[in-house]
Amino acid sequence: MTATSHAFPLQPALWAATAVSPRPIQVLEGPHQTEVCVVGGGFAGLSTAMHLARQGVKVAVLETHEPGWGASGRNGGQVIPGLKYDPAEMRRVFGAERGEQLVRFAGATADAVFDLIREYRMEVPHARAGWIQGAHTPAGVDLVRSRAEQWHKEGVKGAVFLDRAATAQALGTDCYLAGWLHPGGGAVQPLSYARELARVCEELGVMIWSHTPAKALERYGSRWQVTTANGHTVSADQVVVCTNGYSGGLVPGIRESVITPNSFQVATEPLDPQVAASILPQGHVTSDTRQLLFYFRLDHQRRLLMGGRGPFREPKSDDDWAHLVRVMHTMFPQVRQVPIAFRWCGRVALTRDFMPHLHEPQPGLLVNVGCMGRGVGLQTAMGRVMAEYVRTRDVGVLPLPLTGIKGIPLHRFRKVYLSMIIAWYRMRDGGLA
Repeated sequence: MTATSHAFPLQPALWAATAVSPRPIQVLEGPHQTEVCVVGGGFAGLSTAMHLARQGVKVAVLETHEPGWGASGRNGGQVIPGLKYDPAEMRRVFGAERGEQLVRFAGATADAVFDLIREYRMEVPHARAGWIQGAHTPAGVDLVRSRAEQWHKEGVKGAVFLDRAATAQALGTDCYLAGWLHPGGGAVQPLSYARELARVCEELGVMIWSHTPAKALERYGSRWQVTTANGHTVSADQVVVCTNGYSGGLVPGIRESVITPNSFQVATEPLDPQVAASILPQGHVTSDTRQLLFYFRLDHQRRLLMGGRGPFREPKSDDDWAHLVRVMHTMFPQVRQVPIAFRWCGRVALTRDFMPHLHEPQPGLLVNVGCMGRGVGLQTAMGRVMAEYVRTRDVGVLPLPLTGIKGIPLHRFRKVYLSMIIAWYRMRDGGLA
């Protein structure tokens, strides 16, 4: 990961302004030996390190900036169970046995987050009132009805279809035709969560080296050597790479195996209590069925957040967030006079099949990539299973098969064809923006 230079002075993300204080910075200043070296200090890397350390494994984490600097500290803070595939599709694509394991894993990703917050008494503002997915077209109505039915059959008793009136009552806007509720969803202050994961890691003995980019990775005999930007090295039996949407060239092919569009967000000043009570009055979080989805919620200080896709490039002015402000004001006209206090963006990692991928290009080198907008729960849970695999070498603990790294065709032209795809999706989605 490398820092990006911006001609336009970016405002800090809401989460950076309201998070718990970061841990003291430690920079690698000499050779270090460990059992496992984790590259990337986001949810996946920190969860992997924490779960390994809980089992007595010696772990070091290398982070280019600070824990939570990337997508982990810039997302919408929604903790959404499941994956992009519904249970029936998981079984169809991965087979009965693997599909069943994947369904169980996907259904419990949100539990992984809230269980850790509770177990370690993390200082993380959080709520768990459920997640609603709104349908904006008749086809979307059929989709959310099917999802509610499938997850109800999987034992999620509170998974229910919501008609138009029930959806409007729950969301505080009548912009959707229907929706469905998963009661296991919720929200966290994501940067606080990342920083608290880092705190727990350090208390368990994990060494976290910040401002220490990993630049080269080589195998010497039975061990790996990771060389950092300042020339110092970490020697380890195994390496786990969790850089996702900010992957560079450390592992050949990973950067070319994903598309990394920017997800843009805005947040208002804290709302008047009466105004806040008219928006998502039961405390749900929500996103919709659009290809270029919108997602929104209230934070723990009554700010309204609205997120969605923006330009692939880095922002040039406040105008790059204007479409989100228009959507916010269309859905919730009562906030039109409330100032927008924060504008920010971050990269998400999308794979070709919209599923997370696990790769092991060489023995002792494990790579995790792909979030698809569900990274808070998914990557927390993925860290737990990756730690178990690294410790035991039992592939049966992994919910997904280990696959070869496959680049996306014409990846170098991704900005061009992604812009064309976005234009096509916008036309199909129809508009609030």
